[in-house]
Amino acid sequence: MQSFESVRLQGRHCVITGAASGIGRATAERVVAEGAHVTAIDIDRDGLAILAGEHPERVTPLAFDAGDPGAWSAASGQLRSLQVDGVLLNVGRNLPGRLTEISREDWDSGLAVNLGCAVHGFRALAPRLAAGGSVVFTTSIHAFLGFRGSPAYAAAKGALTALTRQLAVDFAPGVRVNAVAPGAIETPAWARRDQHFRDAVARQVPLARLGSPHEIASVVAFLFSSDSSYLTGQTIVVDGGRIVGSGD
Repeated sequence: MQSFESVRLQGRHCVITGAASGIGRATAERVVAEGAHVTAIDIDRDGLAILAGEHPERVTPLAFDAGDPGAWSAASGQLRSLQVDGVLLNVGRNLPGRLTEISREDWDSGLAVNLGCAVHGFRALAPRLAAGGSVVFTTSIHAFLGFRGSPAYAAAKGALTALTRQLAVDFAPGVRVNAVAPGAIETPAWARRDQHFRDAVARQVPLARLGSPHEIASVVAFLFSSDSSYLTGQTIVVDGGRIVGSGD
């Protein structure tokens, strides 16, 4: 984990979904380094145990499926006592195939995972948010660019981008709501791709590389902090310049 001199999140409590790996884990590590306590949510119990073991006094693991509204209800007793200052709702899965090729089940699952987690998580945590709280959704550049074979993912992320603006209006002035839209990031899912594909994607990025989860985490930490106190309803694209031009 990187070292940071800033303690701008000292004494705050953040809830992070998808916290066992990738962007969620990097964000948990970043906000802990900046002084926060974290309730880390993920379906991956082992990954949560590793994270909590590395930060036993700062991370409380909570294992359940964040895309399941019933699981949020079941966890309400553990969440009820919290006063939450920052929330990252961060779950995503792409089920490939053109709209006419994917099953109805895959379409429904894609929306449930990529949009449902954000909706159910926000509904569960909104009553726990302190005045001045900050909510961040993880969307994607798929909300702005078309990529072959990602209809459910693109639809969900586009909807989440619009929902970010709507919730920012509905919950102002007490709560700020923003989103971060990553491009190609070196998460475990990307690590499973072959090197030829990864190199081809990197060539399409003006900065000529894939991003790091920690580069997304730094933006989320900024959005949690008072440094972004006049920022709401925005989606910050962190993609190495991909949506503004090709690297080739």
